[in-house]
Amino acid sequence: MIGYIEGKILKKEEDRVLVLVNQIGYEVLLPAIVMKSLQNTNIGAEISLYIFFQQTERQPKPVLIGFNLEVEKEFFQKFISVEAIGPLKAVRALSIPVREIATAIESGEINKLAQLKGIGRRTAQKIVATLEGKMGKFALIRSDDSEEAPTDEDFSKQVLEVMTNQLGHRADDARRMIDKALKGNRAITTAEELFEEVYRCVRMDGN
Repeated sequence: MIGYIEGKILKKEEDRVLVLVNQIGYEVLLPAIVMKSLQNTNIGAEISLYIFFQQTERQPKPVLIGFNLEVEKEFFQKFISVEAIGPLKAVRALSIPVREIATAIESGEINKLAQLKGIGRRTAQKIVATLEGKMGKFALIRSDDSEEAPTDEDFSKQVLEVMTNQLGHRADDARRMIDKALKGNRAITTAEELFEEVYRCVRMDGN
């Protein structure tokens, strides 16, 4: 299975790129949010993408879907867990930044989700029903993300590393948000719970 690609852009189309890797060209589908980030990238430029690999009995031809960030790929995998949303439909739907979609899910904004390409109101309701309460981490993504993943076994340190390395927050700001969340909810025992509490605090501060 292919999970990551580095190479040169041989060709750019509306929704995909052809990437040359060790004399092999890989055709990679890109969501609009990823394609937009490459609009000023020329043919021949180096590119690196995290890859979601799709191949099933019903669809034996392999499909590669590319993302700039590992956290975007992680969001995509959760997004396609929703009933009636397959990988190709999800690719078309990711037309606005992941953090905005995640925020809409957490806030139950059915109307905003229904405006995503290929997502009607009924599917938007399914998205919220399936993923609400699980999107705090992705709603915290900032535009200057990097891709490193956390490795520390301490869940608060995991959250700190994700917030600084993947979500683009400064270390001091991330520590402040984590400390506030832990003081506000001393029942937190997992990284996922801490992400949700940090996100809840950020939303409260913004109101």
